[in-house]
Amino acid sequence: MINRYAYTSMTGATATTQQLAVTSNNLANSLTPGFREVISAFRAVPLQGDGEPFVGNGADTRVFSVESTPGSNFSGGQIQTTSNPLDAAIKGDGFFAVRRPDGKEAYTRAGKFMVNDQGVLSIGKDIPVVGEGGSINIPTGSTMQIAEDGAIYTQVPGTQYLNQVGKLKLVNPNANNLVRADDGLFDLPGEQAASDPRVKVVQGAYELSNVNPTMAMVQMIGQSRLFDLNSRSISSADQNARSATTLLSLSRS
Repeated sequence: MINRYAYTSMTGATATTQQLAVTSNNLANSLTPGFREVISAFRAVPLQGDGEPFVGNGADTRVFSVESTPGSNFSGGQIQTTSNPLDAAIKGDGFFAVRRPDGKEAYTRAGKFMVNDQGVLSIGKDIPVVGEGGSINIPTGSTMQIAEDGAIYTQVPGTQYLNQVGKLKLVNPNANNLVRADDGLFDLPGEQAASDPRVKVVQGAYELSNVNPTMAMVQMIGQSRLFDLNSRSISSADQNARSATTLLSLSRS
């Protein structure tokens, strides 16, 4: 009985520690443009055996509690107006397509663009934005305009004409099929999302993270208390075991 008590508390404390890490990561990214909150949850994993005495359904009295991240919160974040022509935000559902250094396509809501040293529109030094015809090159010294449908026009100083240099690849895959990678970008395993003309953007603004810092702090407090409760339960189980050992020793003397 004591063993069951301690085991349950130990697995609860371990899972709570993992959940605290997820919540801390969410809180740390509360100001990251386009970040999508990671959803965490507890799930039970029964202990399975391959022989005596664990036969059939395994050890029914031993259930390991683990923390899991079953998905992401894809609700929209607040739109921050900046008037910066390199910033863009998606109105409603949808994602920007970007390309990792390994050549694989990924998806993000982060619209704080930049022009790298090669003149390529990107969200980072080595992560170019994907256009419907490939990478999008911005001429040096030109001004840029982004249309609602993602078309990008540039104007060289001293000229009167706008020149379309590309069009953002805007996609809207089923969010349930997206998988978050370690770099924070989303993948669509086994395929690439097709362009969706219904996705619209607005220039001069970007989307903030959808993490609520206040709620994340409340969750961290609750998780910390849960960890403390499980730790005290382990201590209680240890004290009970010591007391039982003492009583057994006295009964034998």
